[in-house]
Amino acid sequence: MDPFSDIIALLRPHAVFSKPITGKGEWGVRYPAYGAPGFAIVLSGQCWLAVEADEPVLLQRGDFVLLPSSPAFEMLSRPGAPCVPGQPMATDIRHGDPGGAPDFRMLGGSFRLSPVNAPLLVALLPKIIHVSAANGSTRRLAGIIDLIMEECATERPGREMILERLLEVLLMECLRWPGAGTTTLPAGLLAGMEDAALARALGAMHADISAGWTVADLAKIAGMSRSAFAARFSGMLGCAPMEYLARWRMTRAKDTLSRGGTSLDRLAEDIGYDSASAFSTAFRRRVGCAPGAFARSRIDTPQA
Repeated sequence: MDPFSDIIALLRPHAVFSKPITGKGEWGVRYPAYGAPGFAIVLSGQCWLAVEADEPVLLQRGDFVLLPSSPAFEMLSRPGAPCVPGQPMATDIRHGDPGGAPDFRMLGGSFRLSPVNAPLLVALLPKIIHVSAANGSTRRLAGIIDLIMEECATERPGREMILERLLEVLLMECLRWPGAGTTTLPAGLLAGMEDAALARALGAMHADISAGWTVADLAKIAGMSRSAFAARFSGMLGCAPMEYLARWRMTRAKDTLSRGGTSLDRLAEDIGYDSASAFSTAFRRRVGCAPGAFARSRIDTPQA
């Protein structure tokens, strides 16, 4: 499994809702931080989106936007328009003049992620992804959202599973997008996957997380010297190769523990530790509690 597929599988997107958003005349609405990912695509007209204290971004017909954790934001008919407080809701929303045909239409929605692994998406992506229709990149996204809207409007058998798969595809498209056509990315997995040599090493680690990888092994896969590989990996990923592997193993461990049903011996073997004792020591050092205590805390915590 490649790194992006690994991550999407751990995120387990679910509980989607979507609704039409329309507006007419002058309007503005201010939303508090929501936490869950939000997405939207503009069907007609335009609006401005201001995330936290950033400058407003113009959204035009066909533009797609994803907020991986939905921080506080404003939507406005024009920059500087007066804003009223708003709250996320699953029903249709109308802004501005309530009478007559709207001059702005958007499809918007939100969904939830596995609470243990939700920070993965926030760490991978910027706080706003804006894919402009002007570069032709939103056609596939528009098709995915059309299918999501269609499934949300029905109660056909298999609805939840289909919605989960569609959300996985939507997120994969967003993970693919940020590096397209760019020359620089912030340190992290997205930047690493844009580098062909590092991508081979990352793919090998994710394909066999339990292997006894060394920097020399990974450098060979990347086709580089050990020192050059270690320097490039740290510069692109923001951490050393063995640190990345350790973090990913802990991510997999927390996901497995949160679901239960796997012994510590089996879990330790699956993610590359010689024994349950060695795994427990490493887990406690990184997470701050024993694996058993972590598992119990997740069982006692209602899942989103």
